Amino acid sequence: MEITEKSFENLVRAEFAPKSTYLNTASNSLLPARTVAALHEAALLRAEGRPLTSLYEDVEACRAGYARLAGVPATRVAVGASVAAHTGVIAAALPAGAEVLTAEDDFTSVLNPFHVRGDLKVRNVPLERIAESVRPDTALVAVSAVQSADGRIADLAALREAARAHGARTYVDFSQSAGWLPMDADAYDFSASVSFKWLLGPHGAAFFVVPEDFGGLTPMLAGWVAGEEPWDSCYGPVAELAHSARRFDLTHALFTFAGLRRSLELIEELGVAAVHEHDLALADRFRTGLAALGHEPVSAPGSAIVSVPGLGDRQPELSRAGIEVSNRAGNLRAAFHLYNTPTDVDRLLAALSA
Repeated sequence: MEITEKSFENLVRAEFAPKSTYLNTASNSLLPARTVAALHEAALLRAEGRPLTSLYEDVEACRAGYARLAGVPATRVAVGASVAAHTGVIAAALPAGAEVLTAEDDFTSVLNPFHVRGDLKVRNVPLERIAESVRPDTALVAVSAVQSADGRIADLAALREAARAHGARTYVDFSQSAGWLPMDADAYDFSASVSFKWLLGPHGAAFFVVPEDFGGLTPMLAGWVAGEEPWDSCYGPVAELAHSARRFDLTHALFTFAGLRRSLELIEELGVAAVHEHDLALADRFRTGLAALGHEPVSAPGSAIVSVPGLGDRQPELSRAGIEVSNRAGNLRAAFHLYNTPTDVDRLLAALSA
């Protein structure tokens, strides 16, 4: 059911009450009230010695919720703690000498596991040229859907077609887009995302989508939770790995998933399409205001992240004024999400004009 503008506003205002002008979701989001309540209840379970059964149920609810957002079956979704760990599993599966094509200055978690192997050919090209740079000896293309530093959006459709034409596999990090930009994880061989940014969750959880046949990956980090019968896999080697992507699970941060379950429910209630429309309207308002002030942001049309060269050093003064943004590579980075309003945008513009 399509949500109305009024119901969107009412639902958001019921969940968030920021004490600052918070424009830093690209670093981490605010937590919804329902998520805070769930975290508190999870802590009480431990404090009072009650059974933790519901916390394990939260993990599976999160897996299913993310799968719906990603457009894949839950059997293809593994849960862990970081994108870097999931990238490492992919890196470990590549043969020595394989070429990995990446975007220049992409986020470290997408890149570094390929570099530390030491025997892979990692080739970096400008984001705008990544599709045209795929060649017959490229084994894997790894890229963030949206660049953390400046909000530029990768042309994933072109990348996918180029990779398919040359027999290369694809790996996409959706950390800076999942929650506000529609996602089709089924279009790529592998993908990952953290949950503490646009998905509104606590720190400590990440999702990993793999093919039905696991894409030749070995669950090198598998512990007891990766067993087909986890509670029968606590001692000795795991006798039978999970028949689903759960074989790539890492030990679950139970409190995190207790909260994240409620955050994902909120995203689904609002709908990614409505969040996308809201976020982009604010980002475009900021871009228009910047132009009036004589500033030109990094070109990133259609992005909820706006990065302004040369203004990054103003971040401390803005923070002292109660406006939270980031300094990334010398750029002032503002990230607009569902709890932001036009008043937030105008306050930042007024501060920059001072």
